[in-house]
Amino acid sequence: MPPPEFPPLPALTRAEGEFIDRYLEVLDQVGRINPARGSDTYSALRAAQALASRAAALRDALVSMHERGETQIHAGTLARALRVLDGERRAERVTVPPVGTT
Repeated sequence: MPPPEFPPLPALTRAEGEFIDRYLEVLDQVGRINPARGSDTYSALRAAQALASRAAALRDALVSMHERGETQIHAGTLARALRVLDGERRAERVTVPPVGTT
């Protein structure tokens, strides 16, 4: 049985792809820091330390987009890319879980 086919990523510029990748890295770190979902201070501390460098990389990706003249964020296209890259599940880790699930 062949593996499931995932939807293709929408066409992105290299800078948009970098923006999405760096955004997801920041999101992952914030999810690891989330006190409502964490289990120990050491892993939250490590994620907080990594967050600074990931945020700087996200900033640099946006600077690159701006310097290349990419002044518009195409939210619909980038949202499709986030969905393909499991952004919805990754973003859930940032939220406070419903009562009774922790």
